Amino acid sequence: MSLYTWLRTATVGFTVVLATATATTANAAPAPATEPSATASSSAAVVTLRYDDSRAGGWEAAIAAGVASWNANVDNVKLVEAAPGARAEIVIVATTGWPQATLGPVRPGRQVRVELGSQAVSQGYDKTRIAAHELGHSLGLPDTKPGPCSQLMSGSSAGTACVNAIPNATEQARVESAYAAGAASLVATDGRTVVDAP
Repeated sequence: MSLYTWLRTATVGFTVVLATATATTANAAPAPATEPSATASSSAAVVTLRYDDSRAGGWEAAIAAGVASWNANVDNVKLVEAAPGARAEIVIVATTGWPQATLGPVRPGRQVRVELGSQAVSQGYDKTRIAAHELGHSLGLPDTKPGPCSQLMSGSSAGTACVNAIPNATEQARVESAYAAGAASLVATDGRTVVDAP
């Protein structure tokens, strides 16, 4: 065998051995899997619902406070203001009648309506409590009338002196339960409107 043939055969053999060793080493030592962070896993379970209050003039501060109350007290659903012109799941309008809302739980891509009626305000009911209460309907909570002031969903039955706009532990748990498995598991709203006249 000539020196040239021997070197060529040895080089080819060495290249095959080197390639096999490299592939074996790469397969034998895979990169360690990274643990997903708690933030990433918990944010994946949050259902975001957009609201449009562009037709709720005079109620902006009450709506903002009602939204803040829900966002501070439930973890797996968040209410955010829709960008101008964007479709919102919760459409909020100011009316002259009694407050009313479509009973949810609303899911992304669907739509419910909240009417913030000035008739309740003229009779002495608190605007922030009204806004938070009506948003509670959108999240799937029915009225609990008659009820104490500590129940947000007791609505007007708690009287005009009641200004509580914070859902109690039971109300928080019911919303958390409704959104527990994410948006895909939510049943469609039945379209029933809940009117909150006394």
